[in-house]
Amino acid sequence: MHTFSAPDGTRLAYRTHGDGDPVVCLPGGPADSAYLGDLGGLSAHRRLIVPDLRGTGRSAVPEDTSSYRCDRLVDDVEALRAHLGLPAMDLLAHSAGANLAAQYAARFPHRVSRLVLITPGTRAVGIEITGETRRELAQLRGNEPWFPAAFAALEAITEGTGSDWDAIAPFFCGRWDDRARQHQAAGRPRNKEAVTVFAAEGAFDPATTRAALAAFAAPVLLLAGEFDLNSPPRSTAEFAGLFPDASFVVQPGAGHYPWVDDADRFVATTAAFLG
Repeated sequence: MHTFSAPDGTRLAYRTHGDGDPVVCLPGGPADSAYLGDLGGLSAHRRLIVPDLRGTGRSAVPEDTSSYRCDRLVDDVEALRAHLGLPAMDLLAHSAGANLAAQYAARFPHRVSRLVLITPGTRAVGIEITGETRRELAQLRGNEPWFPAAFAALEAITEGTGSDWDAIAPFFCGRWDDRARQHQAAGRPRNKEAVTVFAAEGAFDPATTRAALAAFAAPVLLLAGEFDLNSPPRSTAEFAGLFPDASFVVQPGAGHYPWVDDADRFVATTAAFLG
């Protein structure tokens, strides 16, 4: 385990996988970054620098827990870049981590060489995902044995009458087998306060972020999973449209964790973009 100090003195941890030119990889959640693993073998092509956001994994809990807010975490990412001694970095982010990466790129565009957003969250740029979009996507899985119970739970959540998030977990995976169950469990956030404060009032300023990304010069890859209920391809395509130089790819048969569903395809796409 490696550590560095955040601007407020909080001790933050990060893992490394592989060798070669570094790529900083931001997890979603906020959750222990261990669920990213080595991103399906991407570490065979690049050295992955995978931080635990404050209060998660092996990073310390801050004295000021309001610092869990997404916009405030930008300073932690910048501190990691400085700690690594990188004039600019390739930056990859998954899920909710894409909100942090987008705000970092908006504030420090000259510090990002390439940006990769994997099944990205979209709150930082104000893209809303409707219940109808999720229903339409869910119905593509209608032949799965788990579909009836999972879809009923999704309907209840969408209508505000239910909250059984575990029941809809299969919709986040390209295939719902033992490996997917284990991975889904490992990726659950443990620090509920960090999750709540991450998106607290003031965490996002979509208009400002969108305006900054419209002038973001570095190349961007946005990768969606065909069946991903969390980050539907339609929403990810809209996100891609905010950048001047963006590639949008849908990985067939994948859910929210494309490196788990088809590691070879994921690595081929991502490594080719990173160069």
